Amino acid sequence: MGNTVTCCVSPDASPKLSRARGGGAAPGPERWADAYQPAAAGGGGSGSAEAESGDSDPGGGGPHLQHISDREFPDDLALESNPSDHPRASTIFLSKSQTDVREKRKSNHINHVSPGQLTKKYSSCSTIFIDDSTVSQPNLRSTIKCVTLAIFYHIKNRDSDRSLDIFDEKSHPLTREEVPDDYYKHDPDHKHIYRFVRTLFSAAQLTAECAIVTLVYLERLLTYAEIDICPSNWKRIVLGAILLASKVWDDQAVWNVDYCQILKDITVEDMNEMERHFLELLQFNINVPASVYAKYYFDLRSLADDNNLSFLLEPLSKERAQKLEAISRLCEDKYKDLSKAAMRRSFSADNLVGIRRSNAILS
Repeated sequence: MGNTVTCCVSPDASPKLSRARGGGAAPGPERWADAYQPAAAGGGGSGSAEAESGDSDPGGGGPHLQHISDREFPDDLALESNPSDHPRASTIFLSKSQTDVREKRKSNHINHVSPGQLTKKYSSCSTIFIDDSTVSQPNLRSTIKCVTLAIFYHIKNRDSDRSLDIFDEKSHPLTREEVPDDYYKHDPDHKHIYRFVRTLFSAAQLTAECAIVTLVYLERLLTYAEIDICPSNWKRIVLGAILLASKVWDDQAVWNVDYCQILKDITVEDMNEMERHFLELLQFNINVPASVYAKYYFDLRSLADDNNLSFLLEPLSKERAQKLEAISRLCEDKYKDLSKAAMRRSFSADNLVGIRRSNAILS
């Protein structure tokens, strides 16, 4: 149905496409409104607008607005530039961190630096070490550390300093303190980013899953809007991603006015405007598939392992083992019912794929 990249009939609806044509910042709502004027004027202008976009209704009923599930990128483009949409695409933060990880390992090898005392615990026949973080229930403190480390690598290894005025801290300060003139020259360290995000999550009582969704929206914004997260805009971009993730993920979302109580000097109007621009730059694509969420979770664990941010390990206790065994039995019974239903419905090979049962031994 026409252009599968855009979400409406306007050829400039995507900030990415507009930059490819003419460069510069993403088009604002005024420019989008101008794109609809020929269609509203009637006559030849309407036909030319629909012919250019290719999104007219075959039945002659007017322009066709695509559903969010229909706005998919071609496979070759998606795999290269949209890791927040497709589970097979590599996350941006993990690829940016690999440069530093390789240099650190190379430096240790050349200088014969000893890794020191091993602090990581390993399971044995008599003792099993596990952490309290799973893909469905991540550990809050460890997840925030990993997410802020990913943001740190985004800023440190950025390609350039492309930005938009709505995210610039000089134009839209978060505090009443005067922003220094060289604010855009100094990269924040990991601890600074962690304190900022941790304060928001603690005050708003957000969950660890919300932190992962925040990172998904952040990388989606950088990809769609073709901007970089840098010292001049990282706080407002992170704040906008947290704001949106909390509303999408949590059933009882934090209101914009609540963030104004956390950040005393920001106004509700500024928060509303930033949220509106954030959604427009995302093309209102706030969907996070389960496969994408799981990819980000495990890539964050890989990032933690590469940077010695190990999750807290504890010996498996008897009570924890009984709880895991109960959960395992519950899942096993569920898959048994699905297997029986599939066999009754059909004996085709399609119904047998993915049904595997294995017994877990916990002592």
